[in-house]
Amino acid sequence: MTEATEERPIVLFDGVCHLCHAAVRFIIATDRDAVFRFAPLESDVGRRLLAGAFEEDPAPDSVVLVEGGQSYAGAEAALRIARRLGLPWSILEAVRVVPATWRERAYATVARRRYRWFGRFDRCPVPDPDVRERFLA
Repeated sequence: MTEATEERPIVLFDGVCHLCHAAVRFIIATDRDAVFRFAPLESDVGRRLLAGAFEEDPAPDSVVLVEGGQSYAGAEAALRIARRLGLPWSILEAVRVVPATWRERAYATVARRRYRWFGRFDRCPVPDPDVRERFLA
């Protein structure tokens, strides 16, 4: 990765999850300044960025945001992404009035059931050519 790439926030996502791919497509469509970069969690880049970033074992397996040398998972990652997308999505910051344990529990419930509810791919799809340069793996 180049220095310029490392300064930009990176969204790590489950490469075979339909819901995660829909979220990535949404971020790409909404990210007017093309700030976010992406990599599947299962990729070499994803595994390298996750290595040692979290105390829990196993590491997060749905969405992780790597930003400013820090890694965030779950509801915290989603809220930080929404904030960077600007209005109207940054209004979701209001969810912070809900205790973090409740936010994370709700996020974990969806993450745990995401394959059953939304399905999964056999393998990670290839990004469209017009956004391929935003993918690190």
